Amino acid sequence: YSPFGVIGAVAPSTNPTETIINNSISMLAAGNSVYFSPHPGAKKVSLTLIARIEEIAYRCSGIRNLVVTVAEPTFEATQQMMAHPLIAVLAITGGPGIVAMGMKSGKKVIGAGAGNPPCIVDETADLVKAAEDIISGAAFDYNLPCIAEKSLIVVASVADRLIQQMQDFDALLLSPQETDTLRAVCLPDGAANKKLVGKSPAELLAAAGLAVPSRPPRLLIAEVQANDPWVTCEQLMPVLPIVRVADFDSALALALRVEEGLHHTAIMHSQNVSRLNLAARTLQTSIFVKNGPSYAGIGVGGEGFTTFTIATPTGEGTTSARTFARLRRCVLTNGFSIR
Repeated sequence: YSPFGVIGAVAPSTNPTETIINNSISMLAAGNSVYFSPHPGAKKVSLTLIARIEEIAYRCSGIRNLVVTVAEPTFEATQQMMAHPLIAVLAITGGPGIVAMGMKSGKKVIGAGAGNPPCIVDETADLVKAAEDIISGAAFDYNLPCIAEKSLIVVASVADRLIQQMQDFDALLLSPQETDTLRAVCLPDGAANKKLVGKSPAELLAAAGLAVPSRPPRLLIAEVQANDPWVTCEQLMPVLPIVRVADFDSALALALRVEEGLHHTAIMHSQNVSRLNLAARTLQTSIFVKNGPSYAGIGVGGEGFTTFTIATPTGEGTTSARTFARLRRCVLTNGFSIR
């Protein structure tokens, strides 16, 4: 393995700090230097963090400018970075638009894509553990990570018990009227209200004019129909829609539809190994978490290394230092052959 050289990394606004830290570690470990193009919406925290990482890298290596950026992040600056002849590889953590722009650069692209992860719970699941894991995963960073549970599909025979368990773990169940009121504010015209993305449950309730409990909930939950915008839209808010289905086959069919062929992440809680395997093979996601919170799929309390760039569109999947290194072969023949 050899380094590529200078990697041009595009960081998102939704989880800038963890992505920048994780990318820096992986890219430097592979022997590269990094030019970050932060999202303008996360300018202050991104620039502060990049400066601190650069200083740490210098103290450890004695080499300056291993992790750099521009003083004023803009769309135009990102375009210039992508076209720069000294940028060897592009690593893009963002939406489909910015990934598509990188693809047109003619450079190698390691591109992360959008996700709308469904979570299935069947009648064999450990409901107490499932409830705790689902809330932990969906509430983590207020549901900003692309791997977080975005919808919950539960077999009807255990739905009431699961919902009660979730309330026991500090989820707040919304009434149908409250769900409609919140939807009008959070998902106007069926798309996420950017001003409310990544806000706390209490802030969402307040924005909708709904009562905020004295003990703020960890997560808002609501029973909805399968075609509800809460289910079909990647809202990036701590609101988890719940859809009841008749059986496991119906749950898997709906999960496949909700995931929309993004092949990003899916989660399932079940004690039936055959069903778990069938779901994994059917959904074909880069990350499939069995009986755990979604973040176990990126190495937090689960197997493997930690990663915040899930390169589904370009095929690398969960990225690591090895992703950011060139695989080379060196062959010697004749005099040094023992044949």
